[in-house]
Amino acid sequence: MPNQFVVPQFIDSEDKILGPITARQFIIMLIAILLDAVFYKVLSFVWFLVVGIPIIAIAGVVSFVPINGQPFHFFFLNLVQTFRRPRLRIWDKALTLAEVKAFLAAPPPPTPAPFARKAPIGSSRLQELTLVVNTGGVYQPEE
Repeated sequence: MPNQFVVPQFIDSEDKILGPITARQFIIMLIAILLDAVFYKVLSFVWFLVVGIPIIAIAGVVSFVPINGQPFHFFFLNLVQTFRRPRLRIWDKALTLAEVKAFLAAPPPPTPAPFARKAPIGSSRLQELTLVVNTGGVYQPEE
């Protein structure tokens, strides 16, 4: 009887540590709360509200909002990569007409040597190799 193995299920879902909250979400929110606590102690209350509310909102979006089934930070990184690449690709013809004519007039590069072909394996040799493979090396062909 062949061995049976347990195939992992739901490998794309994160492990939950506190109810429905994953470790990544917990760490993001913990950092945001600690930053807000520092700002509460350092800044006046009005400036704390101006700075603290956006930090909590951004942390909530990054930790709890999935886009297309991916965490928000993956979406954000893909968005940044998309905007960093140029949208319009233009061919920059750097060669002049004289350079193209000189390139065409130059002798062609040498052709590579053809590959050497091996002689095909005979059917009797193929049968011997099949026996060696099927018996796990127990059968030794005559040489």
